[in-house]
Amino acid sequence: LCYNALGEKIMFDYLKGIISDKRKSVKGNYITIEVLGVGYLLEVTDSDFVQLNTSETVQKMYTSLIHREDAMLLYGFSTKETRDIFQILLSVSGVGAKMAIALLSEFDTYDLISLVIDGNFKELTHAKGVGPKLAQKIILELKDKLMKADVPKISNPKIPQNQAVLDAQTIMESLGYENQEIENALARILPTIENADNAEEILRKALMCLST
Repeated sequence: LCYNALGEKIMFDYLKGIISDKRKSVKGNYITIEVLGVGYLLEVTDSDFVQLNTSETVQKMYTSLIHREDAMLLYGFSTKETRDIFQILLSVSGVGAKMAIALLSEFDTYDLISLVIDGNFKELTHAKGVGPKLAQKIILELKDKLMKADVPKISNPKIPQNQAVLDAQTIMESLGYENQEIENALARILPTIENADNAEEILRKALMCLST
């Protein structure tokens, strides 16, 4: 068993295979990923649908399984952090899978996190089905979930202990990354950042590093 960003047990962490089919409908964007002769139908975000192409190249899709009374639905994401944000969004009252997909289709993971941290609820209303009241609720609950992690002190003396680094570390911890992974990513990307007080840039580059 694997665990998601909220510490809950999940059946599938990822699927690795070839994209054998793509289809768009009024219900959403879907791809079929074939793994050892079995085709798994995944609903994906707009950006993943555009970027993923049918080919013989093996690709990896992080997954989230939602079990309803009348169906078992698989959602697929090209990066782990997007899948984890999707799962955290589902824990916000009033946000279902379709709305979470809509938010992640309108904003990439980094921009969505930045909007939440900055409290920019008006920008969130650009996502389909998200009104001002729900946007404010998303920001209130999601910010609390992202910033609640009790992170251990960084042991690498070369990594600055400022608020921007701490905020980025907290969010990565909330997304399920281990402290050593976070420290390694920070050590790699901080020398490339001009302003060490820019939490958004630190987080963006660190998550990109972690996803490679």
